[in-house]
Order: sequence, then structure tokens, then C-alpha cells
Amino acid sequence: MKPTGLRLSWLTALLCAAAATHAQNYPSKAIRVIVPQSAGGSSDLVARPLAAQLTQLLGQSVLVDNRPGAGSVIGTDLVAKAAPDGYTLLVVAASVTMSPSLYKLPFDPVRDLAPISQLTSLPNILVVHPSLPVKSVQELLAFVKARPGQLNFGSSGVATGTHLSMELLMHMTGMKMVHIPYKGGSLNVNALIAGETQVNFSTISTALQHVKTGRLRALAVSTAKRAAAAPEVPTIAEAGVKGYDYSSWIGLLAPAKTPPAIIARLNTEANKAVQSNEVKAILATEASEAVGTTPEEFDAIMKREVARWLQVVQAAGIKGE
Repeated sequence: MKPTGLRLSWLTALLCAAAATHAQNYPSKAIRVIVPQSAGGSSDLVARPLAAQLTQLLGQSVLVDNRPGAGSVIGTDLVAKAAPDGYTLLVVAASVTMSPSLYKLPFDPVRDLAPISQLTSLPNILVVHPSLPVKSVQELLAFVKARPGQLNFGSSGVATGTHLSMELLMHMTGMKMVHIPYKGGSLNVNALIAGETQVNFSTISTALQHVKTGRLRALAVSTAKRAAAAPEVPTIAEAGVKGYDYSSWIGLLAPAKTPPAIIARLNTEANKAVQSNEVKAILATEASEAVGTTPEEFDAIMKREVARWLQVVQAAGIKGE
């Protein structure tokens, strides 16, 4: 027997009431935070102090569950397919917005995940070998444009943040350089110091020590605002490339269709947690900065970045490995 309009209205009201009651009682059991990286990775280093703070704020255990594999796809897919009840969450890096342009994924990060908050921001820093006769972004642009395809830039691997942030800069400015990928950030920086490459983007925590000793020269940071770890270094936008903004962020998400009331509660507590002195102190060791956005702001960031990386990857002809 098909339900009548009255029955449908009644069922809808009943379901809404049940959802509201569930949200009011949330959380009533332990929460699992999936980290799609191994212990010690960038997302894990944020997730563990965050979970400790959330345990206190929510009054229930918040447990970190590392599910590495397939470039973070395995753990992220687990959350995308989990029950949308607020008890399975995801702490993931900005690469989640890059992957759709590089691979065929079993999930859509915009459709299948509900943003809660961008937790952190980690700028990249644009550095050159000191033998290169440039001391600003504009001088670098002029130098490279006069020598298209003659300079090498390094990265910590194909389609990593240090690679795509340079591809974005080249896409916006018309520079042409040859990409030399390395297996990790330290090898990337060491190659620049040795003169194998002439320029690269590196994380501040990896490169800044060499900038201070004169082995590298810093030109700019990649974020829209100057970095707390290097306030004297201008942003790329300040240096003349208007609109350039790249951050290697970490964010908190839930499965799509998680009730808005639960998303709101998690947003409030997660933002308190990431702004705590305990979490900030840990972030500072990696030159990372606490952020804390609204779900709507984080949703806009994710949608914008998915579209941006698709454009950059297609224009550069990059293939995921």
C-alpha cells in the first residue's frame, strides 16, 4: 500500500524529530577520527592533539584511527561511505582537493564529504639557490621568462603540494621551467642547496633553517597572508602576482548528510581545540598556523580548490603516479 500524503508528512515529521533528538544527545559514545596517513604524517600530527582536546570538550573519547594507503584514498573513502551520524570523522590534508584532477576516485570530496572546519594553514616558501641573480619574485619572473625551459625547479614528488603550487605560479605568470621531482621534502631542499635545481617551493619548516644560514634565498611565501614563522618575507600576491594563494592545510570533515546540528557542534568545539595553547604549541614546531573556519567557509575553499587544480593539472598535462 502506498503511503498517503498525510502519512508521508507524518513520517517526515517523525524522522525530523528523531534526527533532532539524536543531535541534542550527541555525542553519546566514542568518536573515531580517521587519518588517511601513517602515524607521524602531517595530518596525524594535527589529529592527535585535536582528538585530545575534543575528548575534553565533548565529554566522550575521540580516538585516532590511522588508515593509510593509495595516497590517502583508502581512509578518505572509508569516511565518505560511513554512516552520517557524527561518529566517524576525517582529518585530511589539502591533497584531497587535488586528487580528483589526477585519479579516478571511488568518492567525490565535494559530494560525499561534509566540511566542518579548516584547522590549519602551512605556507610554502619560494626559495632559490643563492647563485641565482634574483632577489624578488618580479626578478625571478623576468629571469625565467628570458630563459624559457632552461631552469629546473624541484618538488617533493609529482602532484604534491610543492609541485602543484609551482605549476600554479607558472600557470598564472607564463613562466616555463623543467620539473625535477624528488622523493620527499628534505631531498628536494638538498637538491636545491647542491645546485641540481635553481628554484623550488618548500615547506617553511624544511627550508627556513637554510635560509637563515644563507644556503638558500627566500623570495616569498605562498599564502595570502604573511607567515608567522617568517614575517619579513612578503607574500607572492604582495610581490606582484595578484590572486596567488596556496596553503597546505589540514581540515576536519564528516560524511555527507551528517545533521547540520552535529556539524555545528563539531565546528564550535574543533575551532576551540585548534586555538588552544596546547595545539598551537604543537603546530608551531612545524611552522603551521591554527585557523578555524565555519563549515560554509571551508566548503567554499574546497569547491574552489577542486576547480582550480583541475584547471592547472589539465593545462600542465600532469598525470598522477
